[in-house]
This record gives sequence, structure tokens and C-alpha cells, in this order.
Amino acid sequence: MQELGTSGAAARARAIYDYGHTAIFASSVDPRLHMLLYVPPTAAEGRKLDLLVAVHGTSRTSAIEFRDGFAEFGLYNDCAILCPIFPMNVLGDGARSGYKYVEEGDIRYDRIVLAMVEEMALKYDQDWSQFAMFGFSGGGHFTHRFAILHPEKLWAASVGAPGSVTLLDPSRDWWVGIRNLGERFGKPFNRESLAKVPVHMVVGDADLETWEITHKPCSKYYIEGANDAGETRPERLEALAQSFRNAGVTVTLDKVPGAAHDRMKVLPYVKNFLARTLAARRAK
Repeated sequence: MQELGTSGAAARARAIYDYGHTAIFASSVDPRLHMLLYVPPTAAEGRKLDLLVAVHGTSRTSAIEFRDGFAEFGLYNDCAILCPIFPMNVLGDGARSGYKYVEEGDIRYDRIVLAMVEEMALKYDQDWSQFAMFGFSGGGHFTHRFAILHPEKLWAASVGAPGSVTLLDPSRDWWVGIRNLGERFGKPFNRESLAKVPVHMVVGDADLETWEITHKPCSKYYIEGANDAGETRPERLEALAQSFRNAGVTVTLDKVPGAAHDRMKVLPYVKNFLARTLAARRAK
């Protein structure tokens, strides 16, 4: 497509690609990684928005599903939706799960998300110094670990059905616990900041398959205690919720009746939580 020369054509291109359901953008900090957004068109007129970062699962296709699934919520709640895309095989080794554990080779996915948010805040002239985050399955992995590392950046977090969880256990190393958090990530655990973040956790009560979440001693992410939080996703999420509550965090835990590992069935619960949290945030 040729560059558009007139201001009218340029404005039309921005309306098509930069607002509403956007195009896919490469991160300026690391073009191996991408993002797509829903940005309410009112932002083009200067309206200020909050931000939800929605993180995909292992298939990566849920990035588009989450963008589209939250679009109406974003439109009526003045909230932009940013969905990172962390491709499989990003280091050429076929790996699927690196982002779930925050770091992979030379990539720190938490820093990439912060850079993406900063880049888009500048693009749309928004203050997104704090934002909400939701993730399901692999995205649930990433979301609760991001909250542990960067609670001061979040006004809410919603954690959906992670296969494995990091408990706030100072007697065990990352990723099972947080004993070496400061040494590994250059940032100590901030219990007081995390306690200020409203946290939502959600899982289907029929999400009981264990084939993908049981760590075997020969597997890449196996460490001692990898399976101690429970056998199934509901059990592991309950353990995570209790660990967060023990640290002073207010946790809302929803179990979706009859739902298996179905990302779309949890979205109404996530939207209800975010709407309540947004209303309380804006009432301050």
C-alpha cells in the first residue's frame, strides 16, 4: 500500500488501523514480539481511557479472541485493550512456554509488556502508568507472576486457570516460590504494594485434566515442589488464592459451574470484576 499523501487520507488510515480494532504492531523495543489493541474511537477526540492488558494462552490465538471479546466492554467503560503476542518458537528452539515464566533467553517478557504499554500510551496520549491485567491458562501464569514482580503497575489483576502457580513462599526458589526473587529479577518482593491490588481468580469447576500441567522430573520447568500446589487447575488456583490472602491481598475467587478449560466462558466473570473495580477506582 502506498503512503497516503493528504491529511484526509492519513486520518482515514489512522481511523482504520489505529483505532477500534487495530492492526497488529511490532514492539519497537523488540520487534520479535507483537501486539494488537482495541482503542475506543473517542480516544481520537482526546478522551482519556484506562487500560486492560489481556495475555493469551499457549495457542496465542486467544490474543485476537480477547481483543474482540473485551471490545464492547472497552467501548462502554472507556478502557483500551492491549493484547501482547509472544510467538511460539521466538528463539528458534520450538519452545512454547517461555513467556509464562517471565524470562526466556535474552527476553524479559515483563519488561516487554511495560515497554509496549509505554509505547502505546505515548501513541494515544494516555496516562497508563497503571493498568489492569488479565490472562487465561498460559496468560494466567504470566499475569500472577507479573503481579508479584510489578504490583505497583497494576490497578487490578485477573488470573484465569494457570496450569502452575508461584506461591508467595519465602522458603522456596522461583518459580515455585519467591525466595530468590530479588536475586533473579533485580527486584525484591513488595508485599505492601501487592496488598493494594484487587485480585480476581477464575477457573472452571470442571477444568480437571492434568496431562498438560503435571511437571515430570525430565521436563524443562521441573523443580522440586513443582506439583505441590495441587493436582488440578482448581486446586492450584485455590492454593494461589490462599497464598495471596495470607499476604494481605483481597482476592475474589470464581469457579465457573460446568466449565472445563474454556477461556471464553470466564470472560463474563472477568468483566464483572473489572467493571466493579473500575467504578471504585474512578469514585476515589
